[in-house]
Amino acid sequence: MQHSYEEIRAAVLDILSGREKNLPYDHNQFGHLGTGVAEVFVRREKPGGPAPGSRGVHQLPSADGEVFLEVFWDLFREGIITLGLDGMNKEFPFFRLSRLGKRLIENQDTYFFHDVGTYSALLLSQIPAIDAVTLLYVKEALQAFRAGCLLSSTVMLGVATEHTFNLVIEAAEKSTQSKLFASVREERSMLSRFDKFRRILDQHRKTLPPEVREDLDTNFSGIQSIIRTVRNQSGHPTGQIVDREQVYVLLNLFVPYCRKMYQLIDHFK
Repeated sequence: MQHSYEEIRAAVLDILSGREKNLPYDHNQFGHLGTGVAEVFVRREKPGGPAPGSRGVHQLPSADGEVFLEVFWDLFREGIITLGLDGMNKEFPFFRLSRLGKRLIENQDTYFFHDVGTYSALLLSQIPAIDAVTLLYVKEALQAFRAGCLLSSTVMLGVATEHTFNLVIEAAEKSTQSKLFASVREERSMLSRFDKFRRILDQHRKTLPPEVREDLDTNFSGIQSIIRTVRNQSGHPTGQIVDREQVYVLLNLFVPYCRKMYQLIDHFK
């Protein structure tokens, strides 16, 4: 059975995170990691097969091996793993988790934020009604992140954020409270619209359902401000560099932000 890139990548991350245990070898060499992935697939797909931990029993088929090679070097290029184990084993095939990798791997859903398909599935599970245009830009942001184009990633994420906010404004303008928010569009800059909308919303906070009020300031003001700030730093020729960890955090933050915005949209409908 041939496995997809996403399946092999998820298995690798499960091994590196320690979620898969009792493997034939320590996962500090390229070949040993591949053997571990093969072992994981046997456990998951062939119950009652050879006992876990049998040394050298399983190997990836040729097609899976080629994909595993891509996954390994993608993880290296993304800065999640680095070559060399210690002072005595400094080069390939030895490798280890980088400092960034150790921090990211602590998140039980790490692969959601490195694979376009699974990250999209996460967004759709959290926000089933997410707009297709928003999803397009978020996918582009994640693709840029995986390619190491961090400035591009933050710009695309900023665009997705603004597009989602514009949908909130449209919903408010079509609602029974349209007169309250009619002046928002008159503001020239997006930041001014953010501020105007937030002030109006704060004045009528008591009319909002409890689930919308919960964490509204964090998700609407704080997260939006962070994404907007980084997007502006990246989208204008300041020369300021955005690091990978910062972009990773923004990709995480976009999920609750977007969910809160769609709660507002539902409220206005």
